[in-house]
Amino acid sequence: MRIVEGSMCAFYLAERKNHPSPIPSNARPVRFVKGNEVHHTDAKLGGLLLVVRDGRLRKILRVIESQPSLKIHELAIECNLSPSHLQHLFKQSTGFGLGEVLTEQRMQHAIKFLAHSTLSIKEIASTVGYEHTSSFSRAFERRFRQTPSSYRQAQDPDNAASQELQKFG
Repeated sequence: MRIVEGSMCAFYLAERKNHPSPIPSNARPVRFVKGNEVHHTDAKLGGLLLVVRDGRLRKILRVIESQPSLKIHELAIECNLSPSHLQHLFKQSTGFGLGEVLTEQRMQHAIKFLAHSTLSIKEIASTVGYEHTSSFSRAFERRFRQTPSSYRQAQDPDNAASQELQKFG
C-alpha cells in the first residue's frame, strides 16, 4: 500500500498483486470542510461507507461513528468475528487499519469535547475510550501537534484574550 496525498486529504491505493482495489477507480476522496478545518475522519468514514460492501463492516463503521470508545475486541463481538479476523477483513476491504480509523474517530470526538464542554482532560480521555490520560494526551499530540489543554485554550477566545492581556500587563 502507498499513501496518495491530495491538497486536502489522503487515501490509500491498493498495490497488491492479483487483488482488485477495494476503492473503485472512479471514486474520489471525500472531504468535509467546516471553516478552515478539514475533518479527515468524517471524510474517511463517509468514503468508506460508500465503498464497503460487506454488511458486517458497514455495521462496524456505523458503530465506530456513534461509539468511538469501543475497543476492537468489542467491535469483533458485534459481528461474531475474532478481533484478528475483523482487522484483516477491514484492512483488506478498505485499505485502512481498523485501529487507525478508531483512533482518528476518537480524536475527532475529543476535539468536540475540548471545544464545547467543561469536562476535564481525564474525563474526556475516558469518554472517548482511553484508560490512561497519558495515552490520550500522547495520541492527541501526535495527531494535532499540540496538547489537549493548549487546543482547548486556543478554542476559547475569551481565555486567549485574557492571557494576551496578562502577557502585556
